[in-house]
Amino acid sequence: MRIRAALGAFALAFTPGFNVANVGAVADQVAHAYGIGLAVVGLFTTGLFVTHAALQVPMGRLCDRFGARVVGGSGLLIVACASAAALSWKVAWFAIGMRLVAGIGTAASFVAGAEYTRATIGSAVAQGMYGAVSMAGGGLALALVPLWGSWRAPFVTAALVAAAGVVLVALAAPEPARAPVQRGLPTVVDRRLLPLAAMHAASFGLAVVIGNWVVTLLHRAGGEPEHVAGFAGGLVLFLGVISRPLGGRLLDRPGVIRASFVVSGLGIAALAIAKPLPLAIAAAAVVGIATGIPFAPAFAGAQRLRPDAPGAAVGFVNMMAAVTILVGTPLLGLTFSLPGDGRIGFLVVAALCCATAAVARSRV
Repeated sequence: MRIRAALGAFALAFTPGFNVANVGAVADQVAHAYGIGLAVVGLFTTGLFVTHAALQVPMGRLCDRFGARVVGGSGLLIVACASAAALSWKVAWFAIGMRLVAGIGTAASFVAGAEYTRATIGSAVAQGMYGAVSMAGGGLALALVPLWGSWRAPFVTAALVAAAGVVLVALAAPEPARAPVQRGLPTVVDRRLLPLAAMHAASFGLAVVIGNWVVTLLHRAGGEPEHVAGFAGGLVLFLGVISRPLGGRLLDRPGVIRASFVVSGLGIAALAIAKPLPLAIAAAAVVGIATGIPFAPAFAGAQRLRPDAPGAAVGFVNMMAAVTILVGTPLLGLTFSLPGDGRIGFLVVAALCCATAAVARSRV
């Protein structure tokens, strides 16, 4: 039963992570195929996160009321259908529209997976493992999607990943029964959650923003082939596989949590140099490890603060990261039109990471 629960949770984590990075991995090919600029390519990710961000808390409430497994499986089905539909018409506004629809599914899947993990496994380390799989999804998208090198690659792979997830969730262990939720939606907006939301936004949110453009940075400013840049860029998201479970063991170490934001900021600043390649790879690895640490403290902390509505509390915390991705991805894309081929944007993100250390917390 525990293995079935873990597989179901991991399926719910992997698909959202994959979808936040799959288009950015082949940004130049998508731009060429659709006849658009990189800033418009950024809207493919922005479109996903418009609905993803807006529906975090409502999806959390649905999980609290109807169960995470049902909500999450439905979300994966939506992602599979929307991604497959995007292949039918090579027009930018249509593809962005399908990404808006897919965002409904990723919102349901990610929040449901976090709540399903809490309900069936329970530990903060398990919550960190859940987050690790999500990061692995983004890292694998950055590393593998460029190998195909087609505008179809993001959509085909997203549909296949989501479809496989539907099967795993259908076979997953059921959740324990729980009492119906009585409180209304407005009670979830709790000021005690704001520091945890800031932590998640500055770690996961900014890591995704960086992940969507790091391949382009290393290709344009560093002069690296896209498949090499994809490998280096994948480390930004993929190495959270190591550090997110570690974060689950650091709930009572606020000093370490704060230090992770400073280290990630310094790593992003080094990554902005873009060359030589060994420095870029080392910087990407540092960013990947450091940005993974705050995940479990943020999510486990939210669930502890609001045991009456744990799904909605996680949705609120994750909503802040989603808004960060929503706003930050196209803004960072715009900095590639400025001198430095995106370096200015990366340095701004580095400063934001360092500043978050002032508000980071882990104890609740």
